[in-house]
Amino acid sequence: MRDLAQKWTPMPDWHEAVIEVPGLTVRTRIGLNQYLVSGDLDAWSSVSGLPAHGAGAFGKAEGERYSVQAARDRLLVVSTPQLDMENGWHEQGFGVTAISAGLHVFEAEGPAVADLIARATPLDPRAASASAAMSFGGVSAVVYHHEAALRIHVDRSLATYLWTWMETAAAAIEATGKDR
Repeated sequence: MRDLAQKWTPMPDWHEAVIEVPGLTVRTRIGLNQYLVSGDLDAWSSVSGLPAHGAGAFGKAEGERYSVQAARDRLLVVSTPQLDMENGWHEQGFGVTAISAGLHVFEAEGPAVADLIARATPLDPRAASASAAMSFGGVSAVVYHHEAALRIHVDRSLATYLWTWMETAAAAIEATGKDR
């Protein structure tokens, strides 16, 4: 029987994998708890203490607990500690779903992040957008800034593809030889 797995790109060891070229470093961000919150976001805000509206595309999020706008009535909530809230529908009118196992998180840092963004999406990173959900490197992702890094949340099944895409983009950025 043929080994069909040979045609797939091997998955990197995410704990060790790093893309590094002058001005750009990309690695996996491990240890984040991720939740989708849907429904009445004002009710969610009053219960959780987090804002009802999160950071939009290329927006700025800070701290160890924050939210990012994924759709009109949906937030991606990211937290280093686990949230003290049950999964499921809440009588206040919102639902919470833990999705840490479903999303992979990349962080990109350095002055060439702007070049990576320019290759990944036609969106203007200086223009405000309510939602951080976008096409990035050919896949659907949630993209925003967290402190000094660009964070990219992507379906775990697409992480190896996006990693390979970012390796190619980083090589092209390095080949341009821009002074940083």
